[in-house]
Amino acid sequence: MIPSTPAVVPAGRLSRSEQPVFRLAGVVELRPWRQDDAQTLVDAALDPDVQQWSRPGRDISLQDARARIARWHERWTSEQAAVWAIARLGERPMGMIGWGDIDLRGGSAEILYWLLPAGRGGGVMTDATVRISRWAMDDLGLHRLRLTHSVANPASCRVATRAGFALEGTMRRALLHADGWHDEHLHARVRGDEWPGG
Repeated sequence: MIPSTPAVVPAGRLSRSEQPVFRLAGVVELRPWRQDDAQTLVDAALDPDVQQWSRPGRDISLQDARARIARWHERWTSEQAAVWAIARLGERPMGMIGWGDIDLRGGSAEILYWLLPAGRGGGVMTDATVRISRWAMDDLGLHRLRLTHSVANPASCRVATRAGFALEGTMRRALLHADGWHDEHLHARVRGDEWPGG
């Protein structure tokens, strides 16, 4: 009999714990989404850049947004995703970051993120990406993390590079955006890769 490969991360690691809150440099934190954050999701659906690159859906109502936040909490409990709001202390969120497609058994996940204009240009997304990547590997125990983006989105390429995600290649016509099929860069980091800054 061929022995089965053990799970990289045991089931229950997420569901038996509370979603952590992380403090970034300055007054920015990554925290679980709350129902009173719903307006930010409505605003994101109207932002042209978020709409172009992240596909949040159009014409989201407050009710739709609240349902999405509830689903994110359920996906933490079911160990499918881990999604945080990016917010300055005491303020509404200015962005979203998290892990989707979590595969505890296989030890991998794919990052998801977007920022509204108020959060762009100051390195917040790079800091947030490094922080949740460290958590995913050092605390959760994942082995491989993926980051994909359209080749026409240089801002995401800069985030990936600065956060220590090596470019592994280009996936042809990998994702349908509003203007058609886009080639996508595949970036990744694996356990043992050096973190930015050493």
